[in-house]
Amino acid sequence: SETMRALHLTLAVFALMASVPLLAPNAYYLHLATVVLVFAVALLGLDIIIGHVGEISLGHFGLFAIGAYTAGLLSVDAGAPLAVALLAAGAFSAGFGAVLAFPALRTHGPYFAMVTLAFASIVQVVLNEWTGLTRGARGLAVPKPPLLGATLDAAGFYLVVFVVFALVWILVGNLAASRYGRSFQALQGSTIALESLGVSATASKILAFCLSAAVTGVAGGLYAFSEEYITPQAFNFDLTVVFLLALIVGGRANRWGALVGAVVAVWLPNLLGVIAAFRVMAVAAAVLILGATARSVARGRHGWSAWIPAAVAVAVAVTAFQLETMTEQRLSVFGLLLLGAIAYLPEGLVGTLAAVWRPEPDSTSGPLPERGAAAVAEPVDGTPVTVRGVTVRFGGLRAMSDVSTRIETASVHGLIGPNGAGKSTFVNTLTGLYTPSAGDIRIGDTSIVGASPAQIARLGVARTFQNIQLFGHMSVIENVLVGLHLAYRSNLVDALVRSRRYRCEERENRERAQALLAFVGLAGAANQDARSLPYGQQRLLEIARALATEPKVLLLDEPAAGLLPSDIDALMAI
Repeated sequence: SETMRALHLTLAVFALMASVPLLAPNAYYLHLATVVLVFAVALLGLDIIIGHVGEISLGHFGLFAIGAYTAGLLSVDAGAPLAVALLAAGAFSAGFGAVLAFPALRTHGPYFAMVTLAFASIVQVVLNEWTGLTRGARGLAVPKPPLLGATLDAAGFYLVVFVVFALVWILVGNLAASRYGRSFQALQGSTIALESLGVSATASKILAFCLSAAVTGVAGGLYAFSEEYITPQAFNFDLTVVFLLALIVGGRANRWGALVGAVVAVWLPNLLGVIAAFRVMAVAAAVLILGATARSVARGRHGWSAWIPAAVAVAVAVTAFQLETMTEQRLSVFGLLLLGAIAYLPEGLVGTLAAVWRPEPDSTSGPLPERGAAAVAEPVDGTPVTVRGVTVRFGGLRAMSDVSTRIETASVHGLIGPNGAGKSTFVNTLTGLYTPSAGDIRIGDTSIVGASPAQIARLGVARTFQNIQLFGHMSVIENVLVGLHLAYRSNLVDALVRSRRYRCEERENRERAQALLAFVGLAGAANQDARSLPYGQQRLLEIARALATEPKVLLLDEPAAGLLPSDIDALMAI
């Protein structure tokens, strides 16, 4: 199976990495291999924010520096063991990450990036000026601490870094496959839709930032022990540029992308100076790119323009055999390779290769089955929603005026009116996107005026949207699993270590998600990207996702808008 093939590949690569101390020709290359793994750990942490949450952080070099100085000072001044120093580096960086997250995550896009950059600049200034603690510009000597009483040489420290990298690799992989990882990815699609499923977007962002900071801090601690001497000047904006380029070239939201990016950032500039190594790499890259391009064009994914990077790769390979030395051209070639990767491989090396060699999904969807209790919960007794005298104003515009109604369970209510009558405003007000200017809304005996969309969703109100709000880059079944987020009782630790409780819940909820997809006729499309579905099926998927929350009240905002007659028949059957 695909899972077993991925496991075998991982084990083979990890076995090769573990044997590096035996294969490295000298201490210099062993040190480079150590730095590769340290950077890979840092990139795994950074990728939680960039690849999964979708925000650009320019300040992770500050968290990297905090981890380095925390581990170094604890080891030098307090004699802390290696494990204690690294754990403290992660915890201390996570604490600073939490402090930074609250103001930073109120912003988005370039504003978020600038807030993180300002934080890192402050960290660098403090490290340089607080001479009584950090030694300032004189730097801090950080000898490698003993491990279990034994002195660590270069090979021994490499194995320590490898073990830490392997642990972080496993934990980050478990995180990405868990409900927490799915909520991080959903943030890229629609924060409004995520909140409507009962998941706090703010809490998800803060958790992601803290976890990212913790991993980056551990990497910083490893870096301090690897270099054995650190100064504030070593942690500057150039380091962030290296991290970002490595992650973009390797591939985001993919652990292999972090590892490949670290190899490119650390090894490639050094190997380019050796003409024989450059020739081997150029030929291997040309063969790989030619094969991937031919396969992609044959499957109809790209046109003739896809041959441009292949032609460039062949030209580079031919040129490599015309050169006698690479000493003067080394940095120029490195820059051109990075520019080409960014321009023609937007998903990174790993993401592009994975997309090319991934088998075509089965796009057929199964017939619409009869509704069953396994897919949709039965209605409950009671009167969930009461609306009294609700008015909504936008400045001088009154979108709703003195609306009162009572929504019964086990019944269907229709809200009819022309465009601009306030139908969507009514739905948005009931679900917390708008706050009433006057009046009261209650679910049972609980007033929800002023409550967030996530809080209202937890009380049993689910919705779809007039303009479809799917998590398009996620698979169909993952969209439904996000709707099942609150059905889990396992915690973050359970998810990170894949405890028995977590595995049982994950299996049960995947079965529930599959049943809901069968209910709306999408069982055969479970593993497709949601954005690849036809418009009508996207509407059905949004309904399945809303049903996953087991709501007391389901609000459908113009669910038949834009549907074909056949899609409307399927909707009516549901």
